[in-house]
This record gives sequence, C-alpha cells and structure tokens, in this order.
Amino acid sequence: MRKVLVLLMAALAMLAAPVVVAARDKQAPLVLAAASLQESMNAAADAWSAKGHPRPRISFAGSSALARQIEAGAPADLFVSADEPWMDELEGKKLLKAGTRVSFLRNTLVLIAPRSSTTKLTIRPGMPLAKALGSGRLSVADPAGVPAGIYAQQALTRLDVWNSVKTRLAPVENVRAALALVSRGAAPLGIVYGTDARADPSVRVVGMFPQTSHDPISYPVALLAASKNPEAEGFRRFLISGEGKAVFRRFGFGTK
Repeated sequence: MRKVLVLLMAALAMLAAPVVVAARDKQAPLVLAAASLQESMNAAADAWSAKGHPRPRISFAGSSALARQIEAGAPADLFVSADEPWMDELEGKKLLKAGTRVSFLRNTLVLIAPRSSTTKLTIRPGMPLAKALGSGRLSVADPAGVPAGIYAQQALTRLDVWNSVKTRLAPVENVRAALALVSRGAAPLGIVYGTDARADPSVRVVGMFPQTSHDPISYPVALLAASKNPEAEGFRRFLISGEGKAVFRRFGFGTK
C-alpha cells in the first residue's frame, strides 16, 4: 500500500510540473509608464487581462526618473515615455530591444486653474501670466528633465513669457504632482497635459497652448533589451493595436 501511495504521489508531482512552468512563463510583465498615463494604462492593462493574460504590473513616474531607473538596471519589461528624447537616450545606450519602439500616442498642453478660480487668460505671445499668478507660483513638472516641464518651458519661451515667470515656478517631480498642486489650491495656475486636466474635476482649463509653441507631445513604447518575459511583447503589440489605441482615446489621447 505504501509503495502504491509513493508511486501515486510521484505521478501527481510529474503532472503538476508543467503547470508550475506554465505559471512561471505567464508571469505578469512590469511596465514603467509616464505619470500622465495612470488611468489609461490601467484601463489597457485591465482590457489585456480580460483576454486571459496576467495583468501587467505598472509603475508610474516622470519619464526622466523611469529612464534613469532603466539605465541603473531596473528589472522591467516595457517603457512608455511622454517624450521621444528619453527613449532616444535609452536606444542610444542599446537598452531597447531592436525593432520594438513605436510612437503611438499624442497629447496637448494646457494651462489650468482650480475649479473655483475666476482667472481668465488668453494664451498668446506676451500674455500677462506673471500678473495672473498674483503672489502664487506656477505649478509645473521640473523643466530640468521631466517632459511636461520641458514642453511648458518651450511654450512659454516661444510665447515670450518665460523670463517673466521663470523665478515664479513650483517645479515638481512629474506632471501629476503639478496637477495636484493646482487641484488642492496650493498653486493658482499650472501647466499640464490635456488628459491630466480631464482626469481631475477639481481643475479647469484656462487655455490650450498652440501646438506650434512646443515640440510635438509624442509617447513612444518599447520593449527593454533585458526583458525575458514572453508576455511583455504581447502587451506591447496590444497597446499599439487599434483595440489598444481605442482605450487611450477614451481618456482624451490622440493616436498615431
């Protein structure tokens, strides 16, 4: 009887082995994504999971911080940046898997105020932005490296407003932090993406910056060279598919 039991247990262990391997093969990929993608990327991950795939794990931050994590060897599978230059840097260092980089989303840049604010300002060259700030500061993602802040500096510079406000900034680590300062009323005005303003009912759009005032706001995605996760490429392909892009359009993004 004991011999039969031992043989049965061994057989069960052999049958279980492929299941363990399959589970390991289907480990959820880790996606490093720009902070502005929080709602849309989570919705895309849910849609992918509904197809029977493990739901991707997503870490959101400023694109600059994520790129530096990748350069430092962060064990991630996919990177989605809010601009092309940070992806260029990783590609130049051969940290992307060749042939997987695709630019698939677009966005707009807007000036926002708290919902209760009565501030009115027309976005134009020489606009009195400094005066509109009163004694407050302009909430922006850090122009030293964060894409939303870089776009903001470009726009204010081309509109001949930068010099009047560059000492009146409240620079923060990512665009969602800039949104939060305005949402909480800690800053009278801020510059964020159009999709960020749409995601927070506590702010209102004062005006949209002309697309000619800044570089095109472009979101590329790429598989990281160090990725070993077979699910990662499938999710990347889903993101850039018609079905995947439709998810992002629901949140106000433009698609390419």
